[in-house]
Amino acid sequence: MSGAHHLIVGGQRSGKSGHAERLARQWLGTSAGHSVTVVATALAWDDEMRARIARHQADRPAGMQTIEEPLQLSRVLREQARPGRLLLVDCLTLWLTNWLMPAQGQADLAAWRVELQAVLDTLVNLPSPVVFVSNEVGWGVIPLSSEVRAFVDELGWLNQAVAERCGQLTLMVAGQPWSRPVSPPST
Repeated sequence: MSGAHHLIVGGQRSGKSGHAERLARQWLGTSAGHSVTVVATALAWDDEMRARIARHQADRPAGMQTIEEPLQLSRVLREQARPGRLLLVDCLTLWLTNWLMPAQGQADLAAWRVELQAVLDTLVNLPSPVVFVSNEVGWGVIPLSSEVRAFVDELGWLNQAVAERCGQLTLMVAGQPWSRPVSPPST
């Protein structure tokens, strides 16, 4: 894996996290000095979600440190970044959910936009490569509620903004990766 950031998108159960973990294992195998930190963004708000989190933790290869951070991704990226360390963010979709659909209270769209910009700015000179995992949810039926449509739109914009800062983009389909270098935005 090169020093460029990498965005992996796909539907639910498409194999995104597994592919990201394979890339992380490859990273670890290229140098004894390499390390991986997984930044987990999920919140365990019910039994089913707790089971999903436990499964992800059990499936994660040994030797990967995990930090749980549901909101302040820019801070964690800055604090954990260093040469020789790969950061694996799993996942942007849940990170956005935590901001826009908080279990307690109202969403703060202004604070979300500040944090998003901080993440995007942080990626420019980060000394660690980052592998991001995110869902691609805009291929289905148009949601009936305005809140869900707003979330789908926001996730699409988030994925586009992150992809512009990545050197590699992978679409997961039925467990199979389709990868290509990201083209710089046209001016």
